[in-house]
Amino acid sequence: MTSKVTYLGNLRTECEHLQSSANFITDAPVDNEGKGEAFSPTDTVATALAGCMFTIIGIKARDHKLNVEGAFAEVTKTMASDPRRISKIKVVVNFPEVYTEKQQTILERAAKTCPVLYSLHPEIELNINFIYPTN
Repeated sequence: MTSKVTYLGNLRTECEHLQSSANFITDAPVDNEGKGEAFSPTDTVATALAGCMFTIIGIKARDHKLNVEGAFAEVTKTMASDPRRISKIKVVVNFPEVYTEKQQTILERAAKTCPVLYSLHPEIELNINFIYPTN
């Protein structure tokens, strides 16, 4: 078993990672009868995409001796209705250093092999951009 999710009432859950005992809560968003005091379940899906991309980027960066520490992603999730679902995820990945064109290609290709990306429904529009500082 990977995790345990407990319903706490008032549209809130507590999610526990069993191997590490790490946990987080989710709340229903304000636009879906919730308080919006924590990530919604769909927020965690969109955010997991960026986290997964950085995991794979980190592996490739380590293998190629590239520093990506301090890189960050800005994630925007768009919802649709009928049925309510994620319709679009925008991820803007900001890198901390200038890299060669070859290094950029390595990092971007790595990001696009993320298992979460391959697990998302094909109808979800993905808009992924990579930003590098200029010299």
